[in-house]
Amino acid sequence: MCIHSEPAGNVATAIQLALAPVFLLTGIAGMLNVMMGRLARIVDRGRALADGAVGEKPVELKVLERRRRIVSIAITACTLAALSLCMVITALFAGALLDIALDWVVAALFMTATLSLIVGLATFLREVHLSSRSLHFLRPDR
Repeated sequence: MCIHSEPAGNVATAIQLALAPVFLLTGIAGMLNVMMGRLARIVDRGRALADGAVGEKPVELKVLERRRRIVSIAITACTLAALSLCMVITALFAGALLDIALDWVVAALFMTATLSLIVGLATFLREVHLSSRSLHFLRPDR
């Protein structure tokens, strides 16, 4: 016969429930890594243009500044999503340890995380489209 205290059972349940947000958190971390890489490239290109190393291109500088702002918004939104997911996990464990119902808190935080992730991904998609539109490749036969 196995004897388990009720809080230990609640904690085990909280661990099981926390797995999905943890996996989502991992995915957001990967997206943030990609976004930070794009931001670094934008900043590097902007510095090269501003220093005159590749010629003066004020139009490109304006596009880069716009892309930088858009990526920053995407990073902020995805970071807010990650923070909200961390609070979801904390609320799950707090509810289990203190034996209180935090269902509404968990639901509200998860919805906040999901909406923030939607905003971050949509904003990032906007930056990708802006980046693609700003590229001008000349065909070799012209």
